[in-house]
Amino acid sequence: MESILQFTARQMGWTEELAQAQIIIDWARFVGDRLAGHTEIIGIQNGILQVQCDSTSWATELRRLRGEILTRMMEEYPDASIGDIRFLAPGAPTWRHGPRSVRGRGPRDTYG
Repeated sequence: MESILQFTARQMGWTEELAQAQIIIDWARFVGDRLAGHTEIIGIQNGILQVQCDSTSWATELRRLRGEILTRMMEEYPDASIGDIRFLAPGAPTWRHGPRSVRGRGPRDTYG
């Protein structure tokens, strides 16, 4: 029998968002405490879980385990609609923000 909370979530169309939130909460269970300590979930966009890693080596290690982690997530939370995981290595700061950007030197254009 379905609980009132599950019924309401399904009726309101919240099942995907709730499943995605549960994946974020359970991240350490999926990758283990050691790996989770070197990562931070940035968000989920267009079915892609985006994870920021401490270093390039941790990003590389997690990319190697990507298939196994993704399979477990899809089995446990099929309503989450996660189709891929992107592990990001730390990089240089960027002035680019948002989905659209203009080519050029950015904010430095006004200084000289």
